[in-house]
Amino acid sequence: MSFFVENWVLILVAFVSGAMLVWPAVRGGGSRVNVPTGEAVRLINREKGVLIDVGEPGEFSAGHAAGARNVPFGQVEGSRDLPSNKALPVVLLCPTGARAARAAGLLRKAGYEKAFAVAGGTAAWREAQLPVDKSPAAEKAPA
Repeated sequence: MSFFVENWVLILVAFVSGAMLVWPAVRGGGSRVNVPTGEAVRLINREKGVLIDVGEPGEFSAGHAAGARNVPFGQVEGSRDLPSNKALPVVLLCPTGARAARAAGLLRKAGYEKAFAVAGGTAAWREAQLPVDKSPAAEKAPA
């Protein structure tokens, strides 16, 4: 018992440092929504992720990531253009990344556990010199 009394400071430090290591897992720190462009490309190429642009049709036709489908933010919930396999990664984009992050949250609540938003949106996509398409016609999901 005297060990604990004499070394209470060391025991307190050990307890606090252990709690700090466990805290991110307890509060859900492993479920990040925003990913950098490099991680987005990895999800698309290696895990067959689906790229969805949640911008409005006018924003989409002004320039979007090559291969992206357009599902405006207001139509994300219940859209048939989303993959039916909820285990596939869904990578979301919008001009700034704000609507994409909100859409990722909505999709996670709907069961898409791998819904991610590209941090910085289409602007970050362009800055990373990734392919951008300016065709006015939105790509549709395969039937």
